[in-house]
This record gives sequence, structure tokens and C-alpha cells, in this order.
Amino acid sequence: MLPFGNMKHTPKTVGELVKSTRKGMGVTQKDLAMTSGTGLRFIIELEKGKPTCQLSKVLTVLNTLGITIKLTPPATDKNPGQTAKGGA
Repeated sequence: MLPFGNMKHTPKTVGELVKSTRKGMGVTQKDLAMTSGTGLRFIIELEKGKPTCQLSKVLTVLNTLGITIKLTPPATDKNPGQTAKGGA
């Protein structure tokens, strides 16, 4: 598994994470497409890091694979250290 800890995420790193997770689970691209309700072409493009992939579909694929994301807004005077958690 690639190190995906605290690095800045890009379409390419998200695609690499999806691909390595899928392969680690022994799932084919076709099976992931069927399970997540997307198309095979979408999975291929996502894994290649296509920067214009539809966000809602990306979130669905991440959720299907059990990959979670955490969204943290910047600290302000009104919400110092506040975090918003998002699981996808």
C-alpha cells in the first residue's frame, strides 16, 4: 500500500489509492464499477487520475471500497480547532 497519510491529495493520488485498494481487495475494475453503480470507463479514468471525474461518483467509489476522507476547515476565531468529518 502506498503512503497516503498527510500528503496533499491530487486526482492522481486519489486514483492511485483507489487502484491499490481495489487490487489489495482482489477486485477487478469491472466488479468495482458494477458494485459502485458506475461504469468501467469511469473507474479506469479515476484510477489514471483524470482531474475532471464527477465528485459524487468518486465519493461513491471511495465509500464502496471503504476509503474514508476527513475534511477539516481552517481554524478561525469562531471555530478554533473545529473539524468537520466526512466519510465517503
